[in-house]
Amino acid sequence: MDQPVTIAVIGTGYVGLTTGACFAHLGHHVICADVDVRKIERLDAGEIPIVEEGLAEIVAGARSAGRLEFVVGASTASERADIVFLCVPTPQGDDGSADLTYIEMAAAEIGPSLRSGAVVVNKSTVPVGSTRVVERVIRRDDVTVVSNPEFLREGTAVHDFLHPDRVVIGSVDRAAAERVAALYDGVDTEMVITDPASAETIKYAANGFLAMKISFVNAIAAMCEAVGADVASVVHGIGTDRRIGSAFLNPGPGWGGSCFPKDSRALVKIAQEHGYNFTMMRGVIDVNDEQRSRMIHKVVRALGGHDRHVLHGATIGVLGLTFKAGTDDLRDSPALAIISELRRAGAVVKAYDPTTVPPVDDHRSSALVGIELCATAIEALTGVEVALVLTEWPEFRELDLDKAAEVMVGTVVVDTRNLLDPAAVTATGLSYDGVGRK
Repeated sequence: MDQPVTIAVIGTGYVGLTTGACFAHLGHHVICADVDVRKIERLDAGEIPIVEEGLAEIVAGARSAGRLEFVVGASTASERADIVFLCVPTPQGDDGSADLTYIEMAAAEIGPSLRSGAVVVNKSTVPVGSTRVVERVIRRDDVTVVSNPEFLREGTAVHDFLHPDRVVIGSVDRAAAERVAALYDGVDTEMVITDPASAETIKYAANGFLAMKISFVNAIAAMCEAVGADVASVVHGIGTDRRIGSAFLNPGPGWGGSCFPKDSRALVKIAQEHGYNFTMMRGVIDVNDEQRSRMIHKVVRALGGHDRHVLHGATIGVLGLTFKAGTDDLRDSPALAIISELRRAGAVVKAYDPTTVPPVDDHRSSALVGIELCATAIEALTGVEVALVLTEWPEFRELDLDKAAEVMVGTVVVDTRNLLDPAAVTATGLSYDGVGRK
């Protein structure tokens, strides 16, 4: 790196905080900004508000080196920056489209304070054409807007930033694209420099394809159950084909989180707006919804019933609430979606998740209303009629199954993540029901 660059990162969520900390780790001076005064105070005090492996160490190192600071207000950060990254939420609208309200608000705030010659970077996942939206809001002919979509997996975001498969940059100005590419000096990967529309489409296409792989393997798991095949053997058999690969071929309760649900529906919406009916992606979404219903039916069957009436008054013990292991993110969690349906049918739900041990922070408690939160897995299984594994936390593999069998009043474990050893479960006298397993 020839010379450190001053970077402003607007938004300190999962993407913004990781982006800012990692750029500071690479040697740049980074100013992270947010409208949440309390969050900035916590970050300034050294508190990391999210669960993300390695992030606390990266932040602490950058802070001690004087390369990372936290401020309130986007304009406060942007007026001192050469390059400004927009890392604000783009929530899903009722029609499936991405809501650009926060992007436009941030762009409007930084517009007057930007340095001449600055580059503004859309890091948030945004629809095709969003660079032009930001340009219109900023109203600065001396500022260039570039797309640089993120491909960070929650739980491994720091590793993904520093060891990416590729960095995608979209710009009509080659010099601006190369300025952004230079920020990643020290990161060994391919730089894909293209036009803004292609860069924005790459992000949606990547997530859409991954969602498709998960929906496909979940559909195959359903077929395995029907024909008596073992999905583990099937996945191994097809995953060894280099054209397919084994990644994202783990059956489960359906995909969720902050990206796949939002991006898959946005992909359908974008296609629709431009005259294409993306029936394949619609099918991917339908299979995902169907998978969650199949998991509920497994609970119904475990209770000895054939419809959801049997759920009324039943007590279910749930292990895992986050959308996947390694993160505290509850957004669009398949676990919460399934629990919501169970409770709607009249079931009582006790649950344990390592990130939601009571008391729970206020900002997360609203997503957990009506769930009896427990301090341990065994507590969550005490007195329940069915044990339901919904998140693949490694600690659940070490569950004391003999103790679980002792404290449960029912005898069935429904393992939607195929996390447990079926033989070890049945050895305790419990019954095991996985996904796509015999």
